[in-house]
Amino acid sequence: MAAIATLKNIVKRFGVMNVVDGIDLELAAGEFVTLLGPSGCGKSTTLRMLAGFETVDAGRIEIEGREVSTLPPNKRSVNMVFQDYALFPHMSVGRNIAFGLKLKGLGRDAINRRVRELLDMVALGEKIDSFPHELSGGQRQRVALARALALEPSILLLDEPLGALDAKLRQQMQEELKRLQKQTGKTFLFVTHDQEEALTMSDRIVVMNKGRIEQTGTPEDIYYRPTTAFVATFIGEANILRGTVEAPAREGRVRVAWHGTSLEAATDRDWRQGEDVVLIVRPEFIRCSRQPQDGGVEGTVTDLMFKGERLHVSTMLKNGDRVSISVDPAGCSLSEGQAVWLGWDPKNAFVFPVS
Repeated sequence: MAAIATLKNIVKRFGVMNVVDGIDLELAAGEFVTLLGPSGCGKSTTLRMLAGFETVDAGRIEIEGREVSTLPPNKRSVNMVFQDYALFPHMSVGRNIAFGLKLKGLGRDAINRRVRELLDMVALGEKIDSFPHELSGGQRQRVALARALALEPSILLLDEPLGALDAKLRQQMQEELKRLQKQTGKTFLFVTHDQEEALTMSDRIVVMNKGRIEQTGTPEDIYYRPTTAFVATFIGEANILRGTVEAPAREGRVRVAWHGTSLEAATDRDWRQGEDVVLIVRPEFIRCSRQPQDGGVEGTVTDLMFKGERLHVSTMLKNGDRVSISVDPAGCSLSEGQAVWLGWDPKNAFVFPVS
């Protein structure tokens, strides 16, 4: 798909620190892209530079083939939705949505039609004369979305817009946002530090860390095929075992020496014998048996935590390492203090160099 926006080698400095450190990113038309990462990784700053609220210290931003790096926000075909909604408290819902349309010089009839269209889209037609303080958090967020979409921006920028909502309402708004994005066909660039939110909503996820992009890919790529240890541990739960490479990789697998035991993992790169590595495996990929098994490691169940559809089991291995597993609680007969043997399919384990 053709790029609707391109960020080329973008740098943003605050003092002597590069908060955004030379990132490259393309957004396709009609795509839902999420910038995901911990606080301070540069994701919101990247969003604000695309919006024109922050200046670019180096690099180039293009929207629809036109460089906009030095243009003010109102000269870019983007609009932004904030976490605090930023609605005008003294204006009704209808007037909030109409505000930008009036500034554009549209006539009264055209404005009224557009406001009604947008309110129907977000299922708030009956709230046209209400004021923000009379609405729930989810309703205020939908008004903010309608106002941002009013001027038909090419890209809608969303800076952690669901952060102030409770868990159930947040889930409902995730579904609503995805529906609106598909209905409008707009490009959405969404910022969050919530991994589940990113995995649920996105066509593509851009994982950021310390001002750089660690990995870009579909939610499935990011979760099942991480390319760095940071991505593997930041997205979802992960067990981390430190060891050394026993021998150069062969046939897409590498063996890792770990406290006298050989562990296997899939790999697509060359490794040096003796190289320090971390082997990472997710809890749901670990097999658990009460009988010894070839290639398994022995441990003791230390804690069981029921989480609805899954049972979270903590184990202590003989060397003192802790490993978590996730199993179906139906028919599970594990108990605290019980000896177990843990194993996994090598294709579900990742190996990375020690950073």
